[in-house]
Amino acid sequence: MESSESIDKHVSGVAPTRLPCPPIPVFARTGHGEYGLLDLWTAIKPLATIASAMNAGAHPDDEHSAMLAYLAMGRGVYTSSIIATRGEGGQNEIGCEQGIALGIIRTRELEEASRMSNVTLGILSEELIDPIHDFGFSKCAEETFRKWGEEVVYERLVRKIRELRPDVVIACFENEPTTHGHHRAMTLLTQRAFQGAADPDLFPQHQESGLLPWQIKKLYVPVLDNDDYHVAVPIGEYDQNYGSSYVQLGERSRFMHKTQGMGVHYDEGPTYNYYRLDATVVPAQEKERDFFSGLPLTFADLAEDVAQRGAAELAEALHRLHDAALDVLAAYPRFAEVASRVHRMKALLHAVQQEVHTAVLDNTTKIDLMYRLGIKEAQLNRASAEALSFVVKIKPETGEWVAGQTTTVTVTAYNGGAIEIEHVQLRLRVPRGWTAKPLTPTTFPRLPYNQTVCTVYEVSVPTDARLFHPYKPPALEVEAQYFAFDTASTLRVEPETCVAVLPPYSLALTPDQVVFNTLHTNETIPVKVTLKQYRTGATTAKVSLQLPDGWTAEPSSVDVPFSFRGETKTISFTVKTTQKVKNGKYRILAQVMGTDGVTEPGRHVQVIEYPHVGRSYLILPTELVVQAFDLAIPENQRIGYVSSGFDNIDKYLRQVGVNCINLDADEIQSGDLSRYDTIILGIRAYGFRRELIDSNQRLLQYVENGGNLVVQYHKPEDKWKPQLAPYPIFIGESLIDWRVTNEASDVRMLAPEHPMFHQPNLITSADWDGWVQERSIYNPSRWGSEYAELIATSDPGEPEFRGIFLTAHHGKGTYTYSSLAWFREIPQLVPGAFRLFVNMISQKQ
Repeated sequence: MESSESIDKHVSGVAPTRLPCPPIPVFARTGHGEYGLLDLWTAIKPLATIASAMNAGAHPDDEHSAMLAYLAMGRGVYTSSIIATRGEGGQNEIGCEQGIALGIIRTRELEEASRMSNVTLGILSEELIDPIHDFGFSKCAEETFRKWGEEVVYERLVRKIRELRPDVVIACFENEPTTHGHHRAMTLLTQRAFQGAADPDLFPQHQESGLLPWQIKKLYVPVLDNDDYHVAVPIGEYDQNYGSSYVQLGERSRFMHKTQGMGVHYDEGPTYNYYRLDATVVPAQEKERDFFSGLPLTFADLAEDVAQRGAAELAEALHRLHDAALDVLAAYPRFAEVASRVHRMKALLHAVQQEVHTAVLDNTTKIDLMYRLGIKEAQLNRASAEALSFVVKIKPETGEWVAGQTTTVTVTAYNGGAIEIEHVQLRLRVPRGWTAKPLTPTTFPRLPYNQTVCTVYEVSVPTDARLFHPYKPPALEVEAQYFAFDTASTLRVEPETCVAVLPPYSLALTPDQVVFNTLHTNETIPVKVTLKQYRTGATTAKVSLQLPDGWTAEPSSVDVPFSFRGETKTISFTVKTTQKVKNGKYRILAQVMGTDGVTEPGRHVQVIEYPHVGRSYLILPTELVVQAFDLAIPENQRIGYVSSGFDNIDKYLRQVGVNCINLDADEIQSGDLSRYDTIILGIRAYGFRRELIDSNQRLLQYVENGGNLVVQYHKPEDKWKPQLAPYPIFIGESLIDWRVTNEASDVRMLAPEHPMFHQPNLITSADWDGWVQERSIYNPSRWGSEYAELIATSDPGEPEFRGIFLTAHHGKGTYTYSSLAWFREIPQLVPGAFRLFVNMISQKQ
């Protein structure tokens, strides 16, 4: 969002002190054309509409993509998507990142999806560790509010509503019992905000920062195809300009949510989304034409409204603006003609802005008009650049900087259109405290067709510069000002790739988590430190470890010489504990002293990069978590692990001394399975390891011959069939009903004498403590009587699940199916989860 001090850049000639106005969004973009005519149409389509809509949800991929595409790309409505969390509690179908790192990827996916649909994005979660976070599946809004803080979310939602001032708000979900608790919480808060955002006594601090109360005009919730709806959105309509229907355009953006496996290929044909009117301040109809029935949609509608209020001259000016917008659309696809008419509309818009100030209207109406005109000013700036094929790029010498560094950044502007551009000025904007000194001219009298001008800036990063934060605005932005048809325009451009201030050295500890077995206290902990230098030139870093009391490291410190930026080196330490290490959690921290003689805590720079979202960074303290507990492990076991790629339990098994071998397709299909004491199928393996279905009979024969097969949870859609197990197991179909989301739920051992709870580790009630996020997911709903039911648990007030942990003899061997959330507990080093998992893979008949 732009600060209130810069509103006058959009509202020409108007001092903010004369007429209070909420901040007007700035449309920054990467500086290159992509799709020519499609980009031009996307830019000019909104010029004829003045209405706005907002879609409110809980997670990335909650947005109603087809409906958003219809509104933003089909109707030209200024459309926003407000999402509460960054999806850090979800699953990752393209890599092993979880938690905060996954949240960064899902944020970037959401940003790219929104950009593709011309949607303004707002996310309520602001920090890496934020009260508003995706803590996994929840069955009710009450649990969500307890963990998020209801008023925290409400304040941020109201703030976004007051910033973006939507006429219509559409909740992503209904508030009904079969819906995710996060979804229900956001719908409840959105309903509450319908009145609250308009209350001047609610969150008065907003007004102090320039945000004024705002009354949403209509609120909708989605419904199924039945008679209980007011608006049917024709998302199946085909748009010839895009060569797709809106549902297809929406799915194009949903394919960006690759970590969630989103995106479906739809055929052409009529289809609708249905919505029920939940609240309104305008007269309601039984069935409405669209969301904006009874509301102004165009400049002509605004003109009628102000005419009725006695502002006849302003009404005439708005009619002229309406006609100018239609003229722009009529000129498509002739770029030069579109550019001419866009700049004519800009001149008219400036005149209308002046007319608003002299009109006989109340301040509330004037503020609303100026805000809508400010949005149109920003849209016209973008339309001008697209029509002129004016391309601006930021080219830093490097995208990885350190505090105190001086580097160069080149800004280029290119004219790919037939109209000569004049008085080009390229300004590089940097954060407060930084300096950007131009080394070459920043202004250019003319820029002809197919020519490029460039400005080189020397950028100095202060020594106290804040390190890169993936959720903050980019450090660099170019403001390009220029003239065409004697009218000024401004283009805001962000770098195409990430520019980050990083620590001088990145320190990564390997491993970053370790189980210390208190049954073997004489063992040492080998620690490797991998350093990467981000500063330039030759330096020396002195690395040491901060250890718990009584622990020692050999050597005590290491001097690491570097010759150039980007050089990476690895050093080793051996950590010795005290003679008696009590069960508990310990931390080993790294610290580094540079050539300046200052010792600082080590920080690890995790590079996160995928083709569809580009590069980002996660900077966290460098630490090794040591979870100490007693763990008995049978000797001379050989374990085969069939990974789906969605969990890394095999890595942790190897870390604690289990001889765990990953099995490839050839081994499963034709290898000697009898070599393995136990074979483990990772989560959802049948859905993603094609060879398993065809080889399932081999696996069952392996059990029958005396093997121990462990199968972790599957979704019903993961090609799971009850007959894959030796005795049928049916997985519950409902997303919400067949899971235990309370990680602290009481657990009853139904067969306390079963070897699963005794060999080789004795399992007690304490082993169910400290679990994270959830107990189980996608639980079986029915199973054969041959299985022993090992535990029972449930969420508060719900019937117990007895099929979470099932085991049965089959021939000479053992088959175990468990929907316990091992994939979350083992990476979090939960002691009881380790003990029970080791028992599970140690079963013999």
